Amino acid sequence: MIGLIRGDYGPHSLRRTKASIIYRATGIFRAVQILLGHNKIENTVRYLGIDLEDALALAENTEI
Repeated sequence: MIGLIRGDYGPHSLRRTKASIIYRATGIFRAVQILLGHNKIENTVRYLGIDLEDALALAENTEI
């Protein structure tokens, strides 16, 4: 209706967008990983589109 390609936008893309916004706003990788329900760091890295080494450094520096 608004001119967007239906296959490009849906619940999954909104989930990714929200995770990216939270990560950019806070820089807390572990929180985003928990919110997404990911057990493996690689899944969250893929979601956020960040470098694995950066993600590992962030995760190690985040206390829970």
